[in-house]
Amino acid sequence: MKRLISLIVLIFTSFSLYAQNDVTTFLGIPVDGFKPEMIKQLKAKGFVSSIFDADILEGEFNGQDVDVHIVTNNNKVYRIAVFDKNTISESSIKNRFNILCNQFTNNQRYISFLDYTIPAEEDISYEMNIHDKRYEAHFYQNLSDETCKSLAAEVESIIYSKYLPEQLENATEEIKNEVISLTSRLTYEALAKKTVWFTIEEYGGEYYIAMYYDNGYNQANGEDL
Repeated sequence: MKRLISLIVLIFTSFSLYAQNDVTTFLGIPVDGFKPEMIKQLKAKGFVSSIFDADILEGEFNGQDVDVHIVTNNNKVYRIAVFDKNTISESSIKNRFNILCNQFTNNQRYISFLDYTIPAEEDISYEMNIHDKRYEAHFYQNLSDETCKSLAAEVESIIYSKYLPEQLENATEEIKNEVISLTSRLTYEALAKKTVWFTIEEYGGEYYIAMYYDNGYNQANGEDL
């Protein structure tokens, strides 16, 4: 049984490194709370209100001039949307997209399950216009220690309710695989609440990056229908 518990702890430990919060953060600020407070905190980071709309902020992010939009649901912030101010050519956007993929992949605060880099020979304008292809990359901020402990306790509770102590003491491969499957499912569901993703958008024959920091806990789930 101790070995089974150790397996659960080991799996969750790998998802908790470097984590500080249990919701998505943008520049260290939780993507949560009310819009006026979020605007205040972002202005403290150097962003300023746009002359066109006080709720849209302008500034520099990751070396790019950007517009920052704060999106709410039931007055709670659930998304920070960051749009490049300047459009660039197809070859440049492909390079920028791939650089971002590498930056996120090499950042220990994030987890990814796929390689999203665009092959050098790919014609993205053709793929987007003819095949309606979307170029998106999805990453997940690491879970906090408290979230991992809570998930581990949930896995233990479910497993202990299904098996006798003597079965767990000498767990079969089937039981171990069930633990891994359950742990993976619950972990992914939690990670999906802390998604950071970006995509290539086209405007006037040129391209820009749109990036989204989402707090899945505050997103609409049909509760208002």
